[in-house]
Amino acid sequence: MEYVDGDGWRMPKLGLGTWQNTGERCVETVRTALELGYRHVDTAQQYDNERAVGEGIARADVDREEVFLTTKVWRSNLEYEDVLSSVRGSLDRLDVEYVDLLLVHWPHPRVPVAETLDAMAELRREGSVAHVGVSNFTRSQLDAARRTADVPLIADQVLYHPYRDQSDLRRYCAANDVALTAYSPLARGDVLSDELLGRIGERYGKTAAQVALRWLVQQDGVVAIPKASSPDHLQQNLAVFEFSLTDEEMARIGDLRGPLGVRLRSRLPSLVRRLPF
Repeated sequence: MEYVDGDGWRMPKLGLGTWQNTGERCVETVRTALELGYRHVDTAQQYDNERAVGEGIARADVDREEVFLTTKVWRSNLEYEDVLSSVRGSLDRLDVEYVDLLLVHWPHPRVPVAETLDAMAELRREGSVAHVGVSNFTRSQLDAARRTADVPLIADQVLYHPYRDQSDLRRYCAANDVALTAYSPLARGDVLSDELLGRIGERYGKTAAQVALRWLVQQDGVVAIPKASSPDHLQQNLAVFEFSLTDEEMARIGDLRGPLGVRLRSRLPSLVRRLPF
């Protein structure tokens, strides 16, 4: 496993995304992933699977202290007291004493980010949260949040894959000791049929999906959290550390833009940020 190392924190570069994975299937996925070598698990209040994720961690033959566990505060819980009560509920469902990283899941146009971060800082002081960050924040929103926060923000989790340019945000994160965590790193499966990724993969005996993930984790400060449930796919994801892309291949992948449907879907986060729900 490779890591992003910051000032007082260390995050595995590959994690297990658990969105849309619930119940016993989620439990077994988390357990299997950890026993295969994963050390980073990502969940959220909104995923309705924190209890299953916690059970998977408990069943795995891996010490809790070895697992980097992330959860996120949903938009309906961003006011101060709601942050405190909802996160304590998350800890109960996860059956853990603390989470390694707590994120603001989405910015809310009607709740000041300072209020949310003040509550998260309180949780950090009491030991319920080791580190704090955000998700789906633009560069300007991240900058504003960092300026108002009493604690370091160590991560911004955003939509990032070969068809979604995040170079501006990535440079900002790299300059400010912030990890950029890529969710939907396979563009909801669209990269699987990409001809360029497929041709590059043939050179290394890897799939297009593995090339896409390698492109992400090979960038400084970037973490990827692909979803997977079968042992084969979980193992294939871990295999992205078995090869490296050339500078030319990295640049060619970075120039991809993808089909129209993917480009339109990539605009959804900007719409959600403005909706006051």
